Amino acid sequence: MYDIALSVNACVRSKTRAEIAWLVSPNNGVHALALTPGGGRIGKIFDGAFDGAMSDHSNRKLPTGRLLNIQVNEFEATISGIPTGTNAKFLVIPADHFDPDTWPAMIDRVPVAIVAHLDQDEVTRVEVFDGSTISTADAETAQLFAKGSTAYEIHPDRVISVLFPVTRLVVAGQGPVADAIASLGQTLGWNVTVVMRNDLAIGLLASLSPLDAAVIMGHEVEVSSRNLGAALEGDAGYIGALGSAQKQQDRADWLAYQDVTDLSRVFGPAGIDISASSPAEIAVSVIAQAIAELKKK
Repeated sequence: MYDIALSVNACVRSKTRAEIAWLVSPNNGVHALALTPGGGRIGKIFDGAFDGAMSDHSNRKLPTGRLLNIQVNEFEATISGIPTGTNAKFLVIPADHFDPDTWPAMIDRVPVAIVAHLDQDEVTRVEVFDGSTISTADAETAQLFAKGSTAYEIHPDRVISVLFPVTRLVVAGQGPVADAIASLGQTLGWNVTVVMRNDLAIGLLASLSPLDAAVIMGHEVEVSSRNLGAALEGDAGYIGALGSAQKQQDRADWLAYQDVTDLSRVFGPAGIDISASSPAEIAVSVIAQAIAELKKK
């Protein structure tokens, strides 16, 4: 849901209808889909496996949210990995039913607990708690939040969704080392993006939060320096720059011409010293350094 918070916030502020759909059973992720009039879709759940069902419901433009029960068909099972015949449960709730502060909080990657109160399958009320207000929640919600990880509970009268943001890793570059770093990040359960186009990388890097990591690489000094500058504009908790000491100096010189001189947040050459040589070993050294830095946040 964190991935769509910026767009949903814009919809709420402009009073554009948007419905938020997310899977509550079976589920252990934070992915969600926002549906807007005219068939607009922001985000995805299981690579779009359930987009059709969610859109069909959204097109009804019901005034309240619903807890939907969908029996997974073969097509949906193939894409999602959820066994055919599973009774999947989704919440679909209009965005304006949430406290409007929900979306700015999620943009800032704040852990939240969403309690959707039910009358059978109809959502009658939505409560949202964060770390500063969780003490006012019911005992079950507070206990689930205290575990410190994403989790869901379905009760007869409410559904509790506790959402903790997943670390985002943006790798700006390409090649075997980039692939190895991305693979290891995915193994950790991080939300990983490998981007080669400079125009796309800049926006992603600048949007990172203190929970996130950026790894910059590439032989072209201007391209990699622009990406490094974009990461410095954002709030990434870890910024690693691959390349030799000379490459680091070349980037520093290029950025200095752009009046960017404070590189104290940059780890370059990136990675802890384990005498790494292969792409896999380099990936281990970089990811280990990123983990160590992110754990300090």
